[in-house]
Amino acid sequence: MAQANYLTTQDPLSLDRIRNMLIRLEDTIIFALIERAQFAHNPKIYARGAFPQLKEAGFDGSWLEWFLKETETFHAQARRYTSPDEYPFTTSLPQPLLAPLAMPRLLHPNTINVNPSILSFYVYSIVPAITRQASIQLSATKRACGITGPDEFDDDGNYGSVATIDVQILQAISKRVHYGKFVSESKFRSHPADFIPHILNPNPAALDALITKPAVEKALLERLVKKAKLYGRDIGPDGEPREDGWKIDVQTVKDLYEKYIIPLTKEVEVDYLLRRLDGLSDEEVEALATKGMPPAHCNSHANGHQHTNGVNKSANGVTTNGNGVNGHN
Repeated sequence: MAQANYLTTQDPLSLDRIRNMLIRLEDTIIFALIERAQFAHNPKIYARGAFPQLKEAGFDGSWLEWFLKETETFHAQARRYTSPDEYPFTTSLPQPLLAPLAMPRLLHPNTINVNPSILSFYVYSIVPAITRQASIQLSATKRACGITGPDEFDDDGNYGSVATIDVQILQAISKRVHYGKFVSESKFRSHPADFIPHILNPNPAALDALITKPAVEKALLERLVKKAKLYGRDIGPDGEPREDGWKIDVQTVKDLYEKYIIPLTKEVEVDYLLRRLDGLSDEEVEALATKGMPPAHCNSHANGHQHTNGVNKSANGVTTNGNGVNGHN
């Protein structure tokens, strides 16, 4: 998955750097969707209570939710969710085993985490669409072996492989959507006075208008379709894409962004802006409106408490709050 190093001297909130990260995440998401498309739907792994083994172990969620919990427990201990661009799907994760990094303050403290919505649209809309061809091929194979009826469709039994890929896709989509906070912060820092009136007198529509660039969204979707057409075909011996070797439905990839990722990202961007002045005094707000802010890489991160995306770290490195770990929307 695309990663960013926030300890370099480059401005991590420059729009060029943010744009490069979002473009790299497009590749991550498309390639992961191609991997998922080779397996059938396997709806059993998304149903809570479908695996008696999990119930016996005291877990009431689905196979995928258990997979997320186990994966994110390890990642939390490795300090993953202290990074300002990482958000867990699981609540009540353990504290990191590693000491915190001295991150610059990039984002205003907040608890915005829309992963419940991402999990929902992925399971109920994206998975059935992306796996349709594999499920049809599976049913044909089973019928040839004399298996008909409910048992012939959807389930190929690859629960471990499928959940592994699902987790990768969900984490990539989560990073892509929550990167909207970086976009909002960058634009806010460039022209605070444009945003402050609509934050003090909450006007989500006006804030949305300030951050929305229809031409950029159009270019994104066009680029995405080109990538899906290129990456989603098998390559023949001559090195050219084969017309009969499609590995993924291009329209489904476009729909994922157009109907889900882009709208949800904009919700995150607006919600973040509406909370951007939380905790600031009238004098601080006035100073922002008149003087603006220095570049992100110039911010001090060494005194007292370090705020990293809602994670308060005291000088002794103790994490007092998770990076959206409580699952607030």
